[in-house]
Amino acid sequence: MLRGNRQTNRQMNGPLSMRESMKKGFGMVKAVLVMIILLLLASGSFYSIQEEEQAVVCTFGSPRAVTTPGLHFKIPLIQTVTKVNTTIQGLSIGYRDEADGIDDDDALMITSDYNFIYVDFYAEYRVTDPVKALYASQDPELVLKNIAQNCIRTTIGSYSVDSVLTTGKNEIQSNIKQMILDKLEDYDIGIALVNITIQDATPPTAEVENAFKEVETAKQGKETALNNANKYRNEQIPNAEAESDRILQDAEAAKQERINEANGQAARFNSMYQEYVKFPDITKKRMFYEAMEDVLPDIKLVIQGSDGNMSTMLPLDSFVTGSGSISGSGNMAAGETQADAQTEDTEAGEEE
Repeated sequence: MLRGNRQTNRQMNGPLSMRESMKKGFGMVKAVLVMIILLLLASGSFYSIQEEEQAVVCTFGSPRAVTTPGLHFKIPLIQTVTKVNTTIQGLSIGYRDEADGIDDDDALMITSDYNFIYVDFYAEYRVTDPVKALYASQDPELVLKNIAQNCIRTTIGSYSVDSVLTTGKNEIQSNIKQMILDKLEDYDIGIALVNITIQDATPPTAEVENAFKEVETAKQGKETALNNANKYRNEQIPNAEAESDRILQDAEAAKQERINEANGQAARFNSMYQEYVKFPDITKKRMFYEAMEDVLPDIKLVIQGSDGNMSTMLPLDSFVTGSGSISGSGNMAAGETQADAQTEDTEAGEEE
C-alpha cells in the first residue's frame, strides 16, 4: 500500500514541476524582451547634431527645427528626427563631357545674335530653413535647377555670342545670380544660392571656336600693348615734370638776374645823371672819352693845334713823352685843358 501511494504521489508531482519550470522560463524570456525593448527605447530617445547639420523633429505631424549642435532628447515612437545637411553643396547645370559620352542638351543655348553656344554652369547653394527644405517641396534641388536653367537661358538670350565667350562673363554671372535669388525668395523653399559661375563656354563647331580663340588672343595682345603704353607713360611723366620744373627754375633765375642787372644799371644811370646835373659839359666829355676807350681800346689820340703844337688826349691816364717840343706842347695842352676845365666849372657855378 505504501509503495502504491508513493508511486501515485510521484506521478502527480512530476507534471507540476514541469509546469513550474516552464513558467519560470517564460518569465525569464519576458524579462529579457522587456529589457531589450527598454534598451531600444532608451537608445532611440537621444540623437546628436553635428556642426554642419540641423534637425527637424516631427511630433504628431508638426515639424520643428533644431539648430543647436550636440546631444538632444526625443520621445520614442512619438517623435521622428530628420537631419539636414547645411553645408555648401554644388550643382552642375549643362555639363558636357564628350570623352565620356555625356552630352547634356541643357548646355546648348542661343544668343541674341542667333548663334548657338554651349555653356556650362556650376551653382553653389545651402539649406537655410530645414523645415521648408523638407516640406515646402518634394525635391528642392530640382526646383533650384529648373529656376537656374530658366534664368540662364533668359540671360544668355540677351547677350551676343562674343560677350558670352569673352568680355561679358562677369556681368552675365551677376545678372543670373540676382535673378535666381529673386525667384528663390518668391518660391521660399528653404534653400539659398551662394554663387553661380560659368565653367565653360564654347562655340558649337571647331572652326568657330578657333576664330574666337584668335579674337581672344588679339584682345589680350591689345591689353598687353595698352599696359606697356601706360607703363611707359607713367615712367616718362615724372621725368617730364622734373624737366619742366628745372626749366621753370632756370627761367626764374634768369628773370631775377635780369631784374637785378636792370636795377643796377638804373642805379648807375641815376648816379651818372646826378653828376651830369652838377657838371653837364665835363660829364659829357668824360662819358665820350670812356665810350671811345670801350669802342676803340688801346687807341692813342693826339691833337695838333693851329700853332703846330701836339698833345695826347687818349689814354687819359698817360701822356706821350718825347723831344722837348712835343713834351712842352703836351704840357701846354694839358695846362690849357685844365684851364678850360676850370673856366667851365666857374661858368657852371655861375649858372647855378
